[in-house]
Amino acid sequence: MATLQAIKYNDGQLEILDQLLLPESCIFIPICNVEDAWAAIREMKVRGAPAVAIVGCLSLAVELRKLAAPETKEELCRFVKEKLDYLVTSRPTAVNTQLAAEACVKLCARLTDNTSVDTTAAKEDIIKHLEAMLADDVADNLAIGEHGARDITKKNATKDKLRILTHCNTGSLATAGYGTALGVIRSLHKANKLDQVYCTETRPYNQGSRLTAFELVYEKMPATLVCDSMAAAAMKQFKIDAVIVGADRVAANGDTANKIGTYQLAVLAKSHDVLFYVAAPFSSIDFQIPNGQSIPIEERPHSEMTHTGSIRTAAAGINCWNPGFDVTPAELITGGIITEKGVFKPDQLVPHQSN
Repeated sequence: MATLQAIKYNDGQLEILDQLLLPESCIFIPICNVEDAWAAIREMKVRGAPAVAIVGCLSLAVELRKLAAPETKEELCRFVKEKLDYLVTSRPTAVNTQLAAEACVKLCARLTDNTSVDTTAAKEDIIKHLEAMLADDVADNLAIGEHGARDITKKNATKDKLRILTHCNTGSLATAGYGTALGVIRSLHKANKLDQVYCTETRPYNQGSRLTAFELVYEKMPATLVCDSMAAAAMKQFKIDAVIVGADRVAANGDTANKIGTYQLAVLAKSHDVLFYVAAPFSSIDFQIPNGQSIPIEERPHSEMTHTGSIRTAAAGINCWNPGFDVTPAELITGGIITEKGVFKPDQLVPHQSN
């Protein structure tokens, strides 16, 4: 069975699967410009660091296709930079959009300096660059899946099949396709090495129970949903072999910001002698940030904690603290960081930055 497709793009037409409506219904909504993308990202109709960057960049490609070529390349590049700067503000913790924006701005600068390229050709080159992100992300995810499955299988060589715990949603719904942490689990399943995957519900927004469980059921993988508060008991009861999570931003030293609740899973994994892996493309690694203390942590609306849909489930008047992410120290990432280039110990990332 083919994996889910959350981003549809063809010839300047962009649609995304509205993840707020899952699992009840699968409805694609059009993204006609950068403003539409910013709102969809902010409202979490699309989420997951790779997917957010891709949708943002493709929304700019949509606008550029409709835009008459500006009179000068400088004017074109100002337009592109303003739109990208705006998109970066949609979700501040994930670094993928920022890095994608920086790469596109550098391309604009090279095109501006190249006197043999006119404004129309420059616009086409920028569009091609933005549109290539979709296929590139799928290729990266497939590589992450294969590297991760191979490493986990090797480190559990005495076991025929493995039991994996994962958190939040890191699959086709969070990427261009296949997924990062869930991509590794897919690869284990394809290799007939997966006994069971346990997914946390991932409070307060329930990305695990709404989205990951949806993907696992859709693809008929052996899966069990557990509450976040059951993680320690599950590790002990079911003898979990590895925890695999995604990442929104990895610092140069390997400290990793991911969905709130990841840090406590890493602490529990250490206590239970369970391998803890982070799966992320190199586009999620911010080599400009030395450690996790410098990663900005987004705080989400209190209503995500106090309400389920329109129904209040918490006492009116209670104060809330709702960070969207936490930071897992590098020393707790005992399995390694799984990337499209291979699996590395956290302190091995910097030497492989430009490989």
